[in-house]
Amino acid sequence: MVEKQKRLIIIAVGVSFSLMIIKFIAFFMTGSNAIFTDAAESIVNVIASGFAFYSIHLSSRPKDENHPYGHGKVEFFSVFVEGGLIVIAGLVILAKSVYNLFFPSSITHLDEGLWLVLFTAVVNYGLGFYLVKSSKNLNSMVLEADGKHLKVDAYSTCAVIIGLIVLKATGYFWIDSVISIIMGGFILWSGYKLLRTSISGLMDESDSETLNKVVEILNTNRRKQWIDIHNLRVQRYGNELHIDCHLTLPNYYDLNQVHDELLAVEALLNKELNTSVELFVHADPCVPNCCSHCGVENCPIRSAPQRERIEWNTKNITKNMKHFRSKEL
Repeated sequence: MVEKQKRLIIIAVGVSFSLMIIKFIAFFMTGSNAIFTDAAESIVNVIASGFAFYSIHLSSRPKDENHPYGHGKVEFFSVFVEGGLIVIAGLVILAKSVYNLFFPSSITHLDEGLWLVLFTAVVNYGLGFYLVKSSKNLNSMVLEADGKHLKVDAYSTCAVIIGLIVLKATGYFWIDSVISIIMGGFILWSGYKLLRTSISGLMDESDSETLNKVVEILNTNRRKQWIDIHNLRVQRYGNELHIDCHLTLPNYYDLNQVHDELLAVEALLNKELNTSVELFVHADPCVPNCCSHCGVENCPIRSAPQRERIEWNTKNITKNMKHFRSKEL
């Protein structure tokens, strides 16, 4: 899996470098500020893809004494670097665009330049689409970020092409700088979103999408002896998930039975999430208040009949308390 990620990133680096050269050729041919904007963003693509390769290599290293949770969080740092580079590129592009709006430069060989950048847009979108699709199967945030960046680059190139066609039709050369300003703002927004994603990961912010998926899996495959799950926490480290929770089981279970149930939860999540899951479970014994929502049949210690089945959701399963139907809930 890691080797496939590395191969994809190497391909992305090679393609991005080649397309960057083509865009700069188009810029020197035409002198278009909008095409320069597109070419400058390609520099970021090359640097970001190179750093992504290193982060994938580092995140694949096994756990050690200094990194007991592995090296997976370097992927968040990689996304942070990519987002930061995009923001810097956006600021440079805006500065040059505003300058050229007041001091415009002449544009030549526009037809040839348009064909060149159109070619780069098609290749960028195709590669970006493939990287994003592959990231779902490989559970790679780096591949997803790099793929989305390439697709955004393709969209911005298309916008540049449309604007330059309008410029050619109207002869209004100020359109070139306006296009560049708009694209600079769009690039800044894209960089901000990547920075936001990386910071939330580094700060262990709750991943609502993954949490919802975990809760859905547990509800769908719920066993009667899993009386209660609470204090559930989900953290992502690269392509691995670390999940903590408290699991309430019948208090007459011996240690072997408890161990079997914990293994069953771990195996379920590993299978359904299609990724490596490290599960830390605190086993809780049931108490009399659990009887009202406990579905265990022929329970030798039941003190009250089952009256309801409490559905687990992201609100109650993350609280550090058993799911008693009381004022607390």
